[in-house]
Amino acid sequence: MAARLTQQGSLDKAGGSAYITALVNGPSSARSWQINADRVQNAAMLRRTKVAAIHIENLASDADPDAVEHIADEAQAEIFAATTRRPLLPPASPLGDVMEDTLDWIEATGGRNASLPGVPTGFTDLDSLTGGLHPGQLIVIAARPAMGKSTLALDFVRSASIKNSLPSAVFSLEADRNEIGMRILSAEARVALHHMRSGTMTDEDWTRLARRMPDVCAAPVYIQDGSYSNVHDLRAHCRYLQARAGVRLIVVDAVHLLTYGTRPLGSRYEEISEIARCLKLLAQELRLPIVAISTLNRSPEQRVERKPMINDLRDSGALEDNADVVILLHREDAYEKDSPRAGEADFIVAKHRHGPTATITVAFQGHYSRFVDMAQP
Repeated sequence: MAARLTQQGSLDKAGGSAYITALVNGPSSARSWQINADRVQNAAMLRRTKVAAIHIENLASDADPDAVEHIADEAQAEIFAATTRRPLLPPASPLGDVMEDTLDWIEATGGRNASLPGVPTGFTDLDSLTGGLHPGQLIVIAARPAMGKSTLALDFVRSASIKNSLPSAVFSLEADRNEIGMRILSAEARVALHHMRSGTMTDEDWTRLARRMPDVCAAPVYIQDGSYSNVHDLRAHCRYLQARAGVRLIVVDAVHLLTYGTRPLGSRYEEISEIARCLKLLAQELRLPIVAISTLNRSPEQRVERKPMINDLRDSGALEDNADVVILLHREDAYEKDSPRAGEADFIVAKHRHGPTATITVAFQGHYSRFVDMAQP
């Protein structure tokens, strides 16, 4: 090793031949090897951070003030890449290695007792169709107002974090953290949401609440309400949470309330296009599924058949193109109170990039702020 370092002109930088000899002759326990490996990793991280800092300084030195958001985003990405222990971009894999991993994945997925390859949604038929929510996917939940879009997204969060202990994050521009907390408690404890809101909790309600509080409080759920409004701020928050808390699922509520930056970006269609593209790229960068909530336009209400279609998405082209899965939420009793399907809801999987589409019927328990499989009480 000393000869190699001498040939490279790096022996002095490495500490000299005496230091190299001491390393070779020193203790070689597993613990000492781990300590030295950590030191090497930390030194590499420090070196990458220094390089990133120089690059950021060069970017900012002669920058146009109008480009500050682009520069800030690039700076965040540089620091994120430098300070994580994995490279931002994985190396290319030979096809033979890919095939070996692929066959292992197929075999494991086909096992009788195999767990889902993705984050469980908590809905049996939906998980059977999709295999859960997969890393790198952009999943869009869309419906007309008051159909239960946020409720469904929180059902995904409850399944991931409370039932399966997978860290998740909720970014909400529609509801504050107390409202989100009440919805989660209502669904978990089966306490009517309006009892919480109106202050009319019964003794039985408090008992149910106390029974579920330990599990709910221990769940790794992170809630961010309203401290961001554009996609650049959102991206920075997501990178931070992924690096610090290891989040496995992110919910964005809602896309139509986001802006691309602090200034308008052409038409609203163009802005939604950029937001959708950024969310998809962020899901791939962080290697986790992002669930984005969107609103449908008024077209379903103007048809005799009010079931939504994928082209009913507001500013639909961009979201539809970038999404891997689009779930359109429909409840007949939202339009007809005397509907024979009262209490039922349809998850219309209108787009599924890697599998079949389908319509899945579940039960809607609005008083508990949740959807459940039809067989559940």
